[in-house]
Amino acid sequence: MNNFDDIFVDQKTGETANNKDFVPFNKDEWAARKQQERADAYALIDRAAEDATKDGGVFQGYLDVQSRFDRYSVGNALLITIQMPEATRLADYNGWKDNNVYVKKGATGITILEPGDEYTREDGSVGVWYNAKKVFDISQTNSRQQAAPAVSHDPRLLLKALINNAPCKISISENLPENVYAAYQPQDKVILIRQGMDAPDIFRALSQELAHAHMDRGEYNRADCAFTAYCVSYMLCKRNSIAVDTFRFDRLPEAFKEMDAQGIRAELGKIRDVANEISRDMAPVLEQRKAPSRDDGAR
Repeated sequence: MNNFDDIFVDQKTGETANNKDFVPFNKDEWAARKQQERADAYALIDRAAEDATKDGGVFQGYLDVQSRFDRYSVGNALLITIQMPEATRLADYNGWKDNNVYVKKGATGITILEPGDEYTREDGSVGVWYNAKKVFDISQTNSRQQAAPAVSHDPRLLLKALINNAPCKISISENLPENVYAAYQPQDKVILIRQGMDAPDIFRALSQELAHAHMDRGEYNRADCAFTAYCVSYMLCKRNSIAVDTFRFDRLPEAFKEMDAQGIRAELGKIRDVANEISRDMAPVLEQRKAPSRDDGAR
């Protein structure tokens, strides 16, 4: 019988390869490492939440991130904010590779949490384990397309989308007080909007009042919802390329100072959820595409 062992001899040293560097898989060590990575991620989320409510610039940066990554949880948006707030498009190493895009050598991954297996708590309820993973922004890859093009819609179409499936009536008014461009009136379930405004002003004013209408689910108090609605309007403007230079976040609500990280995340969750509700109502209108005519190709 032929002996093929010589194939596995190092051609430079003449030595046979051995398994002295082989480290057997240790399930307990792996589980401990994963648990530590998860704990570190949660600690980073708490730190990011506290930072955001102490600095208006950081808070606005969080809103920008959550605007771009609308499907991401508040926790993951906070993780992105504290690690790479300028990120625009994320995927893990294999995700980029599957699209023939490769992560640059030495790039530092962004830690986020992704849902894993379900588990049963002591009270019988079902929870989900979250695992820490590394993702990379498109700017950390060799992709030539470094950022998605800005979204732009016809102003009339955009406003039609904004009022689609609105939770209350919307009426033009000539009697709004000075410097009030739109107003939600909970007693009548109607939004009054000033006559004769241009599209960006309408969008900014109306989106804020729509946020109020969405939050009116029983025990509604305008003052309690004012900052949330303001933030929702900002996020919707960012998503739809409406100028946001009139928004200011240099003075954050005093209530944030009394909240722990969990309470802050809950408040941020309200902003995200209302913004996403309105975005979902807008989507059917914005996704409509005009069918091309026979003459389009000759123009």
